[in-house]
Amino acid sequence: MSQDLTTQWLTEIQSLRQQIVDIQHERDAAWESAQKWRKLYNTEAEQRRTDTQLSQQAIASLKAELQKVQGLDTGALPDGTAVTAIQQEIAQLQSADELKTKLLTVIQERDRLLQALKTEQDNHAQTRNNLTTALGDAIDGWTRERVALEQ
Repeated sequence: MSQDLTTQWLTEIQSLRQQIVDIQHERDAAWESAQKWRKLYNTEAEQRRTDTQLSQQAIASLKAELQKVQGLDTGALPDGTAVTAIQQEIAQLQSADELKTKLLTVIQERDRLLQALKTEQDNHAQTRNNLTTALGDAIDGWTRERVALEQ
């Protein structure tokens, strides 16, 4: 009986040792998996930080370009409040896409205003020509009347 008990205890010890070995293997596998996931997480986090930094640089660059295009020189604008309002509007832009959209809108508005200015200049030139012609006709008519009266 004591031999059966010893055999039973030895079997139990051997079984427990095997369970310990199996658990250690599972622990090692879990550790390796955790290390792999930690590395992937860190890689992803670094990529996101890089993307964020590049986006912030792009936004700053586009804001500078927008200011350059808009001519945000305090001497060029009639009052300081206009500069402040424009700077606040630019500061509200949160992403490069918003800035690009705003820049596109500003460029389209500039092009529309340039076209309106050109049309106004053309109309002004036409009016000037018409008035010059009318004035010339009036002077010619006045000269003919004067010559007719003198004869």
